[in-house]
Amino acid sequence: MLIGYARVSTPDQNPDHQIDALLRVGVAEHDIYLDIASGAKASRPKFDLVMHLLRAGDTLKATRLDRLGRSLLHLVTLGAELREREVGLHVIEQGIDTTTPEGRAMFGMLSVLAEYQRELIVANTHDGLAAARARGRVGGRRPRLTTDQAALAQRLYDDGEHTVAQIAAMFGVPRSTVYGHLDKATVGRRPVARDGAA
Repeated sequence: MLIGYARVSTPDQNPDHQIDALLRVGVAEHDIYLDIASGAKASRPKFDLVMHLLRAGDTLKATRLDRLGRSLLHLVTLGAELREREVGLHVIEQGIDTTTPEGRAMFGMLSVLAEYQRELIVANTHDGLAAARARGRVGGRRPRLTTDQAALAQRLYDDGEHTVAQIAAMFGVPRSTVYGHLDKATVGRRPVARDGAA
């Protein structure tokens, strides 16, 4: 059985080109499923339905790879799942047909590129973290208070003369930021501020 999948990102985009192409390669009109959703969306109802309907021996047809997947890694994962389920994949405009030896080879090359892309991302992340550590930074977001500001916030808090809200207002940060910099052992164990607030 041939099952066609088409996708447009917004309702004002016209899917006719995709549907016509799917009809030309033998997909019956009632076997074409259309999503109106961004490729970045994790959930695409019609695509989910197509994946549920596909059986061993079926072929999934689409006009281009970008209609099917959100990224090269996602496409390769999809290809591997279809192969495991013995479902063919035919991408019309890019000449990929995994029911042929050539198409399987083409998809194999995409798998190699996806793995290479993944390794580059990991390497770049490691390089960035190493460079940050060399400059004295640890991973994660930069603290909102400097070391001096955090020490002053702690003193003001310990003196009991200011509320956390007042301290936060002094530095122009949320109260949660001030709490994040306070010594956890002192929170809740200090003289009550004049207005009685924490």
